[in-house]
Amino acid sequence: MSINRIILRSLKKNFRNYYLYVFALIFTVSLYFAFVTLQYDPEMDPAKGSVKGAAAFRAASVLLIVIVGVFLLYANHIFIKRRSKEIGLFQLIGMTKGNVFRLLCIENFILYFLSLFAGIFIGFAGSKFLTMILFKLTGVRAVADLTFSQEAFRQTLAVFGAVFLLIMAMEYWFIKRLSILSLFTAASVAEAKRISLLQLLIGILGAALILLGYYVSSKLFGGEFATIDELFKAMIFILASVIFGTYLFYKGTVSFLFYLYRKTKGGYLNIREVMSLSSIMFRMKSNALSLTIITTASALAVGLLSLSYISYYSTEKSAGQYVAADFALTDRKDAEQFKKALDRKHIPYEETVTQVMMVKADIKPILKGKLDQLNFDPKSTPLPVISEKDADFGDLSPDEAYLSGYHDALKKFMPLKTSGPLTLKGKSAEIRQNYLGLKKEFLVSYYFTNGGMPVVIVDEKVFERLAEDMDPKIQKEGTVHIGIHIKDEALTDEANRLFLAEEFAKPAFSKFEMIKNNKRTYGLSMFIVGFLGLTFLITSGCILYFKQMGECEDEKGIYTVLRKLGFTPEDLLGGIRRKQLFNFGIPLLLGISHGYFAVRSGWFFFGTELWTPMLLVMGLYSALYSIFGFLSVQYYRREIQKAL
Repeated sequence: MSINRIILRSLKKNFRNYYLYVFALIFTVSLYFAFVTLQYDPEMDPAKGSVKGAAAFRAASVLLIVIVGVFLLYANHIFIKRRSKEIGLFQLIGMTKGNVFRLLCIENFILYFLSLFAGIFIGFAGSKFLTMILFKLTGVRAVADLTFSQEAFRQTLAVFGAVFLLIMAMEYWFIKRLSILSLFTAASVAEAKRISLLQLLIGILGAALILLGYYVSSKLFGGEFATIDELFKAMIFILASVIFGTYLFYKGTVSFLFYLYRKTKGGYLNIREVMSLSSIMFRMKSNALSLTIITTASALAVGLLSLSYISYYSTEKSAGQYVAADFALTDRKDAEQFKKALDRKHIPYEETVTQVMMVKADIKPILKGKLDQLNFDPKSTPLPVISEKDADFGDLSPDEAYLSGYHDALKKFMPLKTSGPLTLKGKSAEIRQNYLGLKKEFLVSYYFTNGGMPVVIVDEKVFERLAEDMDPKIQKEGTVHIGIHIKDEALTDEANRLFLAEEFAKPAFSKFEMIKNNKRTYGLSMFIVGFLGLTFLITSGCILYFKQMGECEDEKGIYTVLRKLGFTPEDLLGGIRRKQLFNFGIPLLLGISHGYFAVRSGWFFFGTELWTPMLLVMGLYSALYSIFGFLSVQYYRREIQKAL
């Protein structure tokens, strides 16, 4: 048989066995080419927004290269090990190592570059769709055109050409270093069949480290860690504890738990339990490192996707915490100027006027937790104060006060008690108040809140006393909060254009402009993180699938024996389904669990909503991940049916 005939037959066989690898290669190339096309497209400048946006695209393209490169190298490492016997047979029939390497080079070159050009074509066709998605997320009103970028084409060829050379170098090293005998045993893995005391201890330690990391993360921003240095050390501890615990979990905990289950059954397992539990108990240990990497990266992907979507999902509500009206002004002349512009365009509006003064307050008695981490004096921190007539909380007596509008991040760092003494300090006198509780409403804009602190609502007479004794050194440039509320939502865009066209003497803010800018920023970050997350999802799912292909090849003889003993394909598939549920479900659930605790510990820095965006991300990620488990079951089904 000629070498060309061998290459053609090998190509046909490998394409049938590794079609998902070809699909993943085409998919990752198309994603990369489309992404780089967006990077070089001048029409994307409004969506990128700034130099930081362009830098984010470049950084994401580098991360994309790393993810795809690691996947291709790892997948080819799996394949070359699976084909070690085939390579050994080639050498037995007289082929030199150089001829075998040349055969593999030609075969890989054809598969790789056909997939590469197919991926570039699909990426070119899909780049317009991705542009439309990005425009939608960032709120950019522009027409997405289909353009072919020569820069993106050259960069894609260069990147994937370099990856191909690395793959060939890896295969050359694999063939060169192994003898014919070792090639026939390269795919074999020795597996211990007993649970030792050491493995028992490893299993307990792995679960304990993960739970300890979760516990510390739940306390991260609750006041237990008093300084930035302590916070940093706690974060490092959480990272090390969870990652090392995950490795030990795969190395010993899974086997230990299944061993306990088997002991409860007295060693009598049905065929489905034998097909599922026995294989997982001893194979998961050998895959502990790769499963740890996949789980950690899954947690990272779920966490970053959740946080970016939390930011995007919370855009409007977050803007309401920063600008307590559609438009907020701090000077009466500026407000009259803007109202005249609205009147000229016949835009109906409502006006609210709130007199605001800054007063130093002693809030230490109503703060909970440690105070060492605060960078200000809680006995004399400036707070905005308004009169009860500007807040709809009911009448207050002269010694009563409410707080309202505390930002979420500060609320986590410095939680407040439900009541207690509060002292307001004028220039020369102090007024003691009885703090009645914290309200949710944001009555003045962020400009007055000293970095997100709440506003104090006091009795009208107390407000007048403080106004007579206020310290001019701590007052803001504007002393009044004038809120303009547009009655007709359809006219908000036009009102915002009028606002931006005006020049104001003192600080003025537009909630709509803030929403637009935030959507552009958070939409871009969500697009980039989603892009990277999808790439990782495809590559890691494929790696788990390839590992299952290898296990299936190893177990073919077992299926033949079981079929001859009378077991039906459905009997065997019942165990296989359970096995895939564990093989794909354990890394997925553990990754989601890690991601949940990471998000839960600091989500309030990114937005105001947690559960809806986080659950949507986790649900979608799980659904896409499950596809690979389904494909694995289908592969096993075909092999089991061919066992007789």
